[in-house]
Amino acid sequence: MTKDNLPAPGAPDIEIARAAVMQAILPLASERLGVPAEALIPYGHHKAKVSLDYIASIKDRPKGKLVLVTAVTPTPAGEGKTTTSVGLTDGLNKIGVKTMVCLREPSLGPCFGMKGGAAGGGRAQVIPMEDINLHFNGDFHAITSAHSLLSALLDNHLHWGNEQNIDPRRVVWRRVVDMNDRALRNINVGLGGPAHGVPRESGFDITVASEIMAIFCLASDLDDLQKRLGDIIVAKRYDKTSVTARDIGADGAMAVLLKDALQPNLVQTIEHNPAFIHGGPFANIAHGCNSVMATRTALSLCDVVVTEAGFGADLGAEKFLDIKCRQSGLWPDAVVLVCTIRALKMQGGVVKADLATPDPAAVKRGAANLQRHIENLQQYGLKPVVAINHFVADTDEEVSVVEGLCKEFGVRSAVSRHWAEGGAGATELAAVVKEQLDAGEGGKDLLYPDDMSLAEKINAVATKIYGAKAISLSSAAARSLREFEEQGFGKLPVCIAKTQYSFSTDPKSLGAPSGHIVEVRQARLSAGAGFVVAVCGDIMTMPGLPRKPAALEIGLDETGEIVGLS
Repeated sequence: MTKDNLPAPGAPDIEIARAAVMQAILPLASERLGVPAEALIPYGHHKAKVSLDYIASIKDRPKGKLVLVTAVTPTPAGEGKTTTSVGLTDGLNKIGVKTMVCLREPSLGPCFGMKGGAAGGGRAQVIPMEDINLHFNGDFHAITSAHSLLSALLDNHLHWGNEQNIDPRRVVWRRVVDMNDRALRNINVGLGGPAHGVPRESGFDITVASEIMAIFCLASDLDDLQKRLGDIIVAKRYDKTSVTARDIGADGAMAVLLKDALQPNLVQTIEHNPAFIHGGPFANIAHGCNSVMATRTALSLCDVVVTEAGFGADLGAEKFLDIKCRQSGLWPDAVVLVCTIRALKMQGGVVKADLATPDPAAVKRGAANLQRHIENLQQYGLKPVVAINHFVADTDEEVSVVEGLCKEFGVRSAVSRHWAEGGAGATELAAVVKEQLDAGEGGKDLLYPDDMSLAEKINAVATKIYGAKAISLSSAAARSLREFEEQGFGKLPVCIAKTQYSFSTDPKSLGAPSGHIVEVRQARLSAGAGFVVAVCGDIMTMPGLPRKPAALEIGLDETGEIVGLS
């Protein structure tokens, strides 16, 4: 152990998190945020939800400034957006800026699959790490249950007379489970005879891809939540008109299941700085941001709020800006673009096994990816700060290459060592971000207007952000987009579901590919969430487990402690 009683850098994240001494959440909220104990609903000693009544009472307070953390295109080498978000929060508090972080909740699918948890890493973590990664305060279960209730009520409606005259062949509402289970992607339900329902085709998505997850994260309050739930389109009638959740009477009971979950979850970083963790949509198949409720509440409580958007800036940041900000009126006052030497090497063609070998030339080649992301963010009137998330194997020469390229690209950069040193290792990055916030630089330019056609919006994202030459719509996708516009949904933003590993729809196309075609195979209407999903390439809304899932290494030791969770 080191002098602060934490294991030395390099120890497993779970050991560092477990060694951290947590402060009781009620006095922490009072001392750091001014939130009284009666405004909190404790979930044990170290977690709590902030009551909706208290949130309503502070909504008119002056708001702090918002910092968005995004990243270069992800690789198996990792970029560390969550770790950087936590480290930056600790670093800003170190230099005297009252700051809290707003993150998404981890999904059990990746925790037991390939990616692992989502509570940060090293000395830049949110705690209690095990609770956050496993079930947390039950929000995902509430979302899964609300989704399942709607599924059950829909099939029950079909079974008992079908008063809405629903065409079973045109039911669009699928089921969800918070686990990677490829065998459930396509299923048949209602088999076994009349007593068991109406036979039809269906399937499962992962909970984070549920429209209810998106609604949960975009709702402004409980009334807005129920309205959005009622607006969900579940099927079409034989005359091809839409049937909503409200039409079959499901919206009230669904809102009841989500009422407590809608209250943001308050925890802390290892350095005892407050953190909201609330909601968790993926950015490759959904909009990839934590809840509007948590973000707005944090802005009423702190001078600066750091929040993260999932995967690379082409997915998470684009959706944060074009969907979350468009709907909520929020806008970042500064943007941090995370990169690592390892990730840039992989973008430059180095295989994972050779990443420890110094290779400044590969870093320079891979920096084309970094440059594309910088240019993309500048289209929104934003001037990103590049955070070089430092790894112990990085050489000074490789870091200098990135610093020099950032100067060429016209943006500031800072090396951050938060993984190894916590907030103390992020003060350089924090100082640069503070200067950016104080300068008030940056515009507010969305990528496309509301009145552009849905196909044109998809094309705008593909050509302006992905570097594509054009999009290619399948006949089914083109027909769906036309129908959505005829139904009055043409002004909605678009949510592109595609691989997170490339600007193109080919996950093996590294760097900054251009001139490709983005193939849109399907379009889905999320009327409650308020966007249209364009499913591109081979992306799946129900992931599968890898050959060796992380679950195979997770278990309990002889004392009952969890092992293998990362």
